[in-house]
Amino acid sequence: MTLRPGTMGGVHRPVPNRETYLARWATLHGGYDPANGLWLVRAWLGLIHRLASPFAALRVPPSAVTAAGVALVALAVPAAATGGRWPLLGVAALLLGGLADSVDGAVAVLTDRVSAWGYVLDSVADRCGDALCLLALWYLGAPGGLVVAAGVALGLLEYTRARAGCAGFAEIGVVTVGERPTRLIVAGFGLAGAGVVPGLAGTVAGAAAGGTLAVAVIGLGQLTVTVRAALAGDGQGGDRPAD
Repeated sequence: MTLRPGTMGGVHRPVPNRETYLARWATLHGGYDPANGLWLVRAWLGLIHRLASPFAALRVPPSAVTAAGVALVALAVPAAATGGRWPLLGVAALLLGGLADSVDGAVAVLTDRVSAWGYVLDSVADRCGDALCLLALWYLGAPGGLVVAAGVALGLLEYTRARAGCAGFAEIGVVTVGERPTRLIVAGFGLAGAGVVPGLAGTVAGAAAGGTLAVAVIGLGQLTVTVRAALAGDGQGGDRPAD
């Protein structure tokens, strides 16, 4: 008899509880144990488990949640372009899109659908979300040069992280100030300020773009120092390129 994924003997398997989810999450994140780590991380993962459980019970594909997250973030662009109070809708879109960015991974973990392809898809979706946030700030009036500079900086941050991972750097080695949640918060403040005070939309958006640039540059510095030290400790810190 052929069984659907997530069933056993024709009976639908229950969604793993919070403790099981945390254990699986730790295995996938370099052994970092949230149960004994920072309480904020533990609380956040508990919230994500609660939000993801209904999707896991319905066997919603993680990729569908990923796509929905990008679509939600994309709503911030027309909201910003319309101006007036509409950017406030963009704030809600960023909030929901940011939650979806975490929920999709949790759904994959809870339904045993974690895959290399899902990891790649999630990373690409994140970069699309970054670009959409910057585009929204540009529509609000942020200087184009500043927006491009912020995009280059965050691109270098994520590229360095990806290359470091290929070189053997642990996924959780350093949490920088330039992580994606921080960038979403900065963009959200830009949208919120523009929506509350439409007359200052350009100024607020410029400040948000500048903030994105700042946290990305600082984060790149933090990551570079940590990666350099870690790989040098493994005997891989020479100055000659491997390719």
